[in-house]
Amino acid sequence: MNQTHQPFKFSLAVIVLPLAFVLLMWIGYWADVRFKLSLSEYGIYPRQWFGLKGVLLSPFIHGDMEHLFNNSAPILVLTAALRYFYGEIFNRVFLLGFLLTGLFTWLIGRESYHIGASGMVYFLASFILFKGLQVKYYRLVALSLLVILLYGGMVWYMFPGVKENMSWEGHLSGFSVGLLLSFVFKVEPPEVEAKFDWQKPDFVPELDPFMRHFDENGQFVNTPKPEEEIKKHFTSSIDVVYDYLGKK
Repeated sequence: MNQTHQPFKFSLAVIVLPLAFVLLMWIGYWADVRFKLSLSEYGIYPRQWFGLKGVLLSPFIHGDMEHLFNNSAPILVLTAALRYFYGEIFNRVFLLGFLLTGLFTWLIGRESYHIGASGMVYFLASFILFKGLQVKYYRLVALSLLVILLYGGMVWYMFPGVKENMSWEGHLSGFSVGLLLSFVFKVEPPEVEAKFDWQKPDFVPELDPFMRHFDENGQFVNTPKPEEEIKKHFTSSIDVVYDYLGKK
């Protein structure tokens, strides 16, 4: 999928959509605690048909406040970053990432209920990281490096045995989906308005006054002054003799 990337533009949707997702996470936790709904049973249960409902519901179900807090801030920040820097493909990337992360967890997970938005966190971080490095546009590369700085330590939680009662399968699924979609969706760097003459498409180095100080090997050479150029083109072989008449 080829996509032309336009200059970044801030809109209300950059904040509204991430806030709405996090709000649903909090509403789900509040309803679970307030009405004792035992929503964990609506999580992903791998390789069982009844467990497929968790693909849609599990990101909004959390076991405790610590679990909810740990996922809320990354979801908010990373979703807003995805919406701002990749706005043209955001809807498709986010929806596919949401569904595929859940499906991958359903395929590879242990026989237990998998809940929480951690897989989405790994998906978002992975996509932003790899897509920025692929595009090689300086702002997107800087965003990728920021993701490494903030969330690089998460990589250890994609392996079994690191922490008890943690869905490392969900983390691994999200990371894998983010990497996969970073190759599926092709993004071109934004067109930057030329600020200097040498950035313009009609720039001819041979006609530029500064570039004329360098030869074809890049060596600095002295160029003749304008008046010397004029003398070169307007020389005359006629001698003029002036007679001076003194006072008589």
